[in-house]
Order: sequence, then structure tokens, then C-alpha cells
Amino acid sequence: MAAGLDDVDRTLLELLRGDGRMSIRALAERAHISRANAYARLDRLRRDGVIRGFTVVIDPEKCGAGLAAYVSVRIEQHSWERFRDHLRHIPEIDHAALVSGDADLLLLVRVADAPALRTLVLERLQRIPEVHSTRTMFILDEPPVMHRP
Repeated sequence: MAAGLDDVDRTLLELLRGDGRMSIRALAERAHISRANAYARLDRLRRDGVIRGFTVVIDPEKCGAGLAAYVSVRIEQHSWERFRDHLRHIPEIDHAALVSGDADLLLLVRVADAPALRTLVLERLQRIPEVHSTRTMFILDEPPVMHRP
């Protein structure tokens, strides 16, 4: 997080992390600042790129994607950019990270069931020319975690 954040900025971020739809009025009241101050701070946080956007948190199970897994992927050396282009066309990938260690990438995937995961890994990911190997780890539980700014 940016070094120029003060305690009020951190409070605003924490409040918004808990409810990104919170009104400016409620945000200002809970942070114990004026609405004008809350507006100015939020504008600065957006302009400085600290707040990159607002989003909706969706329950994957209720949307038909009740099976989640991490898929580690080893790819051909120097092929990250080509491989990344393939990932953009796979909606089941919830998150992708280039990582250090034995694997090159770690993918969080969400699918309906085991056959859908099999299709994703064996017929879509492993057929990408840059892929050397994959390893799949089922997610057994995802407890909610409170993120702090």
C-alpha cells in the first residue's frame, strides 16, 4: 500500500472493503470525518491508484461453479506473454499469478463439477502449446478472510 496513507485513509479503505456500496454519508460518519473530507480523500485515493475500482463479490456455488481448484502450470521458458493471451479466453479462471518455485503459474479455477474440471485441465489447458505440465489441487473449504489495508 502507498506510504502516504494516514489512519483516516486506512479507515476509509477498511470500511469500503467491508461494504463497497457504502454511501459517502455513512462512510464519513463511520470514519468520523466530514462528507467533504470523505469525497476529497476518495477522489485522491482513486486518482493515486490506491482504489482501482469497485466490484461485486459473487457466491460461485450459487452461480453454478461449486468446485474450485488451484492448478499449478509449468510452461515453456520465455512463453509467459503468449500463455497469458490464452488465459484471457478461459472464463473458468478466477485468478492467475506468475509465481516462483517449481511451478510457473498458479491458477484459481471455478467450475461446476469434476467432469468440467477434467475438461478444463486435460482438454483446454494441457492442449495449449506452451504448457509442459499441470498439477491440480482441489479446494476443500474457503473460509472468509478479512483483508486489511
